[in-house]
Amino acid sequence: MSSGLEHADRDLAAELESPAAGQVGIPVDAICTGCGQIRVKRATLKTVRESSTTTDPTELEVPDLTSFKHVCHRCQTATWWNPVAVLSGLLEREGGE
Repeated sequence: MSSGLEHADRDLAAELESPAAGQVGIPVDAICTGCGQIRVKRATLKTVRESSTTTDPTELEVPDLTSFKHVCHRCQTATWWNPVAVLSGLLEREGGE
């Protein structure tokens, strides 16, 4: 899990506030399989949860997650994204899902 709100030269909180992140779901850092861009995206538990039995999103780890479809503005299409981190710091800041 990643608990930071900033990563290298990226402002994760600002990325989460962007309409490109989506409106519903837990914040994850994910990589677009089309162009390789890494961005904060929102994904519902139903969409990304593979075999994890946990219902608490703050306890999720990347191996618990599966790829999900989301819009990539660089690719200009809906494409597959692979989660690389659960952004628990952003999730806790929002007070949950």
